[in-house]
Amino acid sequence: MNATIREGQTFTGQSLLVRYVNFVKLPHTLFALPFALLGVLAASFHTPVTARTVALVVVAFSAARWVAMGFNRIADREFDARNPRTSGRELPQGALTLPQAWVSVVVAALVFLGACSMLNPLCLELSPVALVWVMAYSYTKRITWWPHLWLGLSLSIAPVGGYLAVAGGWSHPVWALASISLAIATWVAGFDIFYALPDAAFDRAQGLKSAVVRLGEARSILLAKLLHGVTIPALVVFGYGTGFGTLYYVGTFVAAGILAYEHRLVRPGDLSRLDAAFFTMNGVMSVTVFTFALADRLL
Repeated sequence: MNATIREGQTFTGQSLLVRYVNFVKLPHTLFALPFALLGVLAASFHTPVTARTVALVVVAFSAARWVAMGFNRIADREFDARNPRTSGRELPQGALTLPQAWVSVVVAALVFLGACSMLNPLCLELSPVALVWVMAYSYTKRITWWPHLWLGLSLSIAPVGGYLAVAGGWSHPVWALASISLAIATWVAGFDIFYALPDAAFDRAQGLKSAVVRLGEARSILLAKLLHGVTIPALVVFGYGTGFGTLYYVGTFVAAGILAYEHRLVRPGDLSRLDAAFFTMNGVMSVTVFTFALADRLL
């Protein structure tokens, strides 16, 4: 693979395992998995949590993300081959064949369905809906200017799934899970707008749609700020509705600082600091919120 077009946060090596890990950017599971576990923590206030349930939630989330990312790579393979930023990905480069990619997606889908079946009947009933929703994201850039919101809603399933895995039903009060879904949806959508900024010219030339293509760079950055302005209050509302205490709110305050720092790095006309380190901060944010929530729950 040409080093000049290799994306950040990929591993070197030619083994099949490494190629599959890079294919779905497996380390990025860290971005949203903590929020799935945050749902588990919230449910633990009124329902006992077992190690088996936590393990199944981790497996189910990781498998669902593999399906979403793998299917996205398959659906976008022709666009990826034409984009200098993504032409080094596994399918355009031939590091993985299309059948190999499909096999991994199908296996991951079966793992997801199996894990959901071992959790409770509600999770199993909802699992096909979740898979269809996250896979449909891959085509949103062809039909809507707002694919970022679809992606945000896809990942907002994570805390709801974690909660349902433990409780087997919706939260009381009902707005508690709605608030964490809103927090994740706006967090991810804002982050994805940043991710789309470097591809604006390519997307426009290819007839692909995004907020960046529609609004331009400056207004897209403003939209990301507005979305992230919703994220933190929604996290606060979730904490209040589920019973978290002081440490949880400290974690939320730290997360707000991380978001503020990210927004200082990106300005219209200057994307020079929009690099792998910037995106890693999102993993730091999700881990921070979960860590403080866990400490609040245990101490």
